[in-house]
Amino acid sequence: MSGQLKEVRNRIKSVTSTQQITKAMKMVSAAKLRRAQDAIIQMRPYTRKLQDMLSNIVSGSSGEGGMALAEERPAERILLIPITSDRGLCGGYNSYVIKLTREVIRSKYAAQQAKGNVTILPIGKKGYEYFVRNNFKVVDSFWDIFSNLAFDNVRRAAVYAQQAFLEKKYDRVELVYSQFKNAATQNFVAEPYLPIPKVEKVKGAKSIDFTFEPAMADLLKEMMPKILNTQVFKAVLDANASEHGARMTAMDKASENANDLLKSLKISYNRARQAAITTELTEIVSGAAALQG
Repeated sequence: MSGQLKEVRNRIKSVTSTQQITKAMKMVSAAKLRRAQDAIIQMRPYTRKLQDMLSNIVSGSSGEGGMALAEERPAERILLIPITSDRGLCGGYNSYVIKLTREVIRSKYAAQQAKGNVTILPIGKKGYEYFVRNNFKVVDSFWDIFSNLAFDNVRRAAVYAQQAFLEKKYDRVELVYSQFKNAATQNFVAEPYLPIPKVEKVKGAKSIDFTFEPAMADLLKEMMPKILNTQVFKAVLDANASEHGARMTAMDKASENANDLLKSLKISYNRARQAAITTELTEIVSGAAALQG
């Protein structure tokens, strides 16, 4: 009986220590989430307006003005850019991004994958480790961006994708990441990146007429890469906020589960202790009765 009590005490001590860790991690993630959330909220309207403007220009253009990054061609060689985190303990966040990436390959690029023409450019250590471990073709130059999250580091990955597209190493580039909604909700999406997607014309809608000053070719040569770099940076900021939100939610749930487990263990401990006391009292009474007899 004493061995059982000791075992329960050890488990209570272990769960209490774990709960302290999960609570601390929740507080750290909450602080990081506030900064990450502010960054993506400030970035999102600016990026959305730039993307809409670029898509409208591409849609209204007849091909002049250096539209190489909007060139539509048969999707023979594919580059996917999944954005995961560097660390775990964030619920199913990383697994959802990886699962969506595999689903995109299965549903859209199965033939290209069979030919070995699907390449992964992972951003985040967890995605990098998974795709290397499962023998995917991997670009291993940009997975550590989150170790020093800055626009210049993200821009290098974006420039690589653009240059590879221009050199026709890839015919289609897509981003796979989580759009941040709130701490408890993330929207996992696969978003076309290159060629620049065009806006579908609505019947009867007026087309947007842009006036270019100076020449259209000069402006687009300068604008296109910058807007595309910003698009990748926005996706990375979205993923960063989603990671901290997912981790905060996961640690909060873990703390609640630890609390429930502690209640159950304390009840078990009290019952075992009561049984031990009852047994000891029974033995004392029995011994006393035997002496009197």
